[in-house]
Amino acid sequence: MQITMRAARTNAGLTQEEASKQLGISETTLRNWESGKSTPRASKIPDICRLYKCSIENIIFFENNLR
Repeated sequence: MQITMRAARTNAGLTQEEASKQLGISETTLRNWESGKSTPRASKIPDICRLYKCSIENIIFFENNLR
């Protein structure tokens, strides 16, 4: 089952502020990723998966996955 980036972050018990700090990005960047306005660079995806403790197959990263 796939979940959104927002759900993965929430399941990991992290706020946007906490997650963005640990990922080394701004809260605005994280908000844009979670809303589908932009997507993370491929190099950030392993960091996101590690932080959120889920596999790449379980997170919806790209807007076209939502259709």
